[in-house]
Amino acid sequence: MTTQLEVGVHTFASIPVVDDRPVPHAQVLRDVVAEGVASDRAGLAFFGVGEHHREDFAASAPEIVLGGLATATERIRLGTAVTVLSSNDPVRVFEQFSTLDGISSGRAEMIVGRGSFVESFPLFGYRLEDYQALFDERLELLAALVREEPVTWQGRLRTPLQDQAVHPRSHAAEEGGRMPVWVGVGGTPESVIRTARHGFDLMLAIIGGSPAQFAPFSGLYRQAMQELGHGTGRIGMHAPGLIAETDEEARRLLQPQWMRYRNRIGRERGWGDATPREFEAAAAEHGALFVGSPETVAQKMAWAVETLGVERFDLKYDSGTTHEDNLRTIELLGGEVVPRVRQLLGQPAAAEAPSA
Repeated sequence: MTTQLEVGVHTFASIPVVDDRPVPHAQVLRDVVAEGVASDRAGLAFFGVGEHHREDFAASAPEIVLGGLATATERIRLGTAVTVLSSNDPVRVFEQFSTLDGISSGRAEMIVGRGSFVESFPLFGYRLEDYQALFDERLELLAALVREEPVTWQGRLRTPLQDQAVHPRSHAAEEGGRMPVWVGVGGTPESVIRTARHGFDLMLAIIGGSPAQFAPFSGLYRQAMQELGHGTGRIGMHAPGLIAETDEEARRLLQPQWMRYRNRIGRERGWGDATPREFEAAAAEHGALFVGSPETVAQKMAWAVETLGVERFDLKYDSGTTHEDNLRTIELLGGEVVPRVRQLLGQPAAAEAPSA
């Protein structure tokens, strides 16, 4: 690939269990801020905080966490991973991100999606029967808002807007562009086409199976973007993992946390309990987990990047792992993995700092 690869990280602010006791939410939030600062110092391109409304995740208001990080970091771009757009008002989402963009001197990015949990629907008074319609309408409205011109819009599930301006303006708009917006996609052709229709960037959320299974969506997205007159667009991928000094240490740290998380979600959704064999399959050469030593993870990342043709790779570094293990993953990712991946891809050793 000729485009310089960007590498970022995502966190869901998962609650670790230490000495059989969950770490308090407030401490986890402070730890996330420290991890964001560490990511900036490690030279990573992006730090994303996921929105969840559950006891086992601490960040129900990630925009506030990112606002704190905007004043504590210098170059890293900041965003959510993801903003659950179906249960958020797009006007408010735009206002929050344009405000973040101002505080951070143009470093805000949105990653929006439907999310993999539905707790926000009853919490904010939405019907699950409107799950798909809410997302379709709100993505359409967000596309109008990020043009940063007066908006006239009407849908079925929200009051209309008539020649409505929304403030503040972003840095990008002041320079004739628009704030970056990615759409997180779990792997359906319809989701890919919807993303291209609005000219948004595509973030492939890879949490199971093999990244290779997503390769057709890259081609579909690029074709749709061209046919719709939007140019090439950007493709990124999000995948979970953990990095330690050796493969054995990384798997030892991650497997019990991964199994606990997988079984908790599985019981909610009627799945059977996971087995060690399932973890090993995910951690294998072409599985969805990027876990191992810096060399192992670098080799796997380079393969995935070339297989999918992506310009960005975001590692979800927390899976109930401790703050110390998370910091070590971030340090190794920026210091050892990224340079090695660029070497494997035949790219320059260091990227220029992202433009504001």
